[in-house]
Amino acid sequence: MAWDFETDPDFAEKLSWMREFIDSEVIPLEPILGEISPEEWQPVKRYLQDKVKAQGLWGLFLDPSLGGAGLGQLKLALMSEIIGRCMVSMELFGVQAPDSGNMELLAHGATEAQKQRWLFPNLNGEISSAFALTEPFLAGADPTVIATTAVLDGEDWIINGHKWFTTNASCADIILVVAETDPAGRPHRHASIFVVPTGTPGCNIVRDIPTMAHPDPEFGRRGNHAEVVFTDCRVPADHLVGPRGGGFVLAQQRLGGGRIHHSMRWLGQAQRALDIMGERAVSRRSHGRLLGEHQMVQDFIALSHTEIQAARLLTFQTAWKMDRFGAGEVRAELGMIKAHVSKVVLAVLDRTIQVCGALGYSGDLPVESWYRMTRFGSIGDGPDELHKSVLARHVLKKYQPVQGWPTDHLPSRRPAAEHKWQSLRQEAGIA
Repeated sequence: MAWDFETDPDFAEKLSWMREFIDSEVIPLEPILGEISPEEWQPVKRYLQDKVKAQGLWGLFLDPSLGGAGLGQLKLALMSEIIGRCMVSMELFGVQAPDSGNMELLAHGATEAQKQRWLFPNLNGEISSAFALTEPFLAGADPTVIATTAVLDGEDWIINGHKWFTTNASCADIILVVAETDPAGRPHRHASIFVVPTGTPGCNIVRDIPTMAHPDPEFGRRGNHAEVVFTDCRVPADHLVGPRGGGFVLAQQRLGGGRIHHSMRWLGQAQRALDIMGERAVSRRSHGRLLGEHQMVQDFIALSHTEIQAARLLTFQTAWKMDRFGAGEVRAELGMIKAHVSKVVLAVLDRTIQVCGALGYSGDLPVESWYRMTRFGSIGDGPDELHKSVLARHVLKKYQPVQGWPTDHLPSRRPAAEHKWQSLRQEAGIA
């Protein structure tokens, strides 16, 4: 089975344009992005988005049948790697979380009327969305257990519950809410998904939660991770997305390709960090030598480069398999790359901070903020430990229990080995 990760010349030109656009138009803004108010940012963001749309590179993650371009996961992975050089670029290319995942969910589960009302405006950047699943008093690692409920009352659903870490809820136009509608259907057929417009009575945005990435929840151009309480929040029956009780299955639609995109964006960030480390290593002198001439720094650089390239190929392979065989065939691999790459990028960021010393620890370089923001990667979208458990169970399926020694190559197999040896000697004509 051959894997060819080379892309066609026309798309290679698009990738070159993307890199030039991000490096020349977006990265130079990094030192002041956090100081720009949402009101100031919006018209500039739309101007930059228009440039992306003119190149035909806007919101390309959906299949043609779902309103997208149908590039396939491998090409999307190449795009995501470049976008990862500056994470705000996700907004400029229409692939920002949680909107992109919500759009995939709506594309798969929404009616035509719902798509016209919510999917296409979201895809066009006219509205923004949030996804409310995680709850403060239940394990986020087990999304089948939720306490938020939705009860049908005539032509309306009444939602009650407490959500948190609902990304961008404080600035979103709609929230996709996972609520239990059919307790008898636990664990996988008990929940449904509803569209709740923000501002609906009973939908209360309590606060933006301080995090490692943004200790001051007021910081930044967009929302943070919000805490939301639903108290007798009433929405019409046609705000139910997909079948009643089908929320858990439908929610899986928003995760598959997203793990590839997350991984490649992290690797784009890791490569930029390695570039910073490399520049520092050939510029700064210590104890009479350049940092890059010290063996420990060389080890940091060699290890970082190796880890990035290995993780990159692993992610490309998974993207290629998903294009060829579908998401269902690579479920374990999708979790594998998410768990692996989240560790690689943190390791590279940590080494970069170490090599750059006080400068790396300071806010004068972006690496410390990348580290704080990216640390959530090992927790969000399912903790790494959960993905490793799924992967281990997948790997173990191909093994069978045996009696005695665990392989054919240990002392219990010695008689068979001696018999085979004598047979080969006879066949070879050795006396």
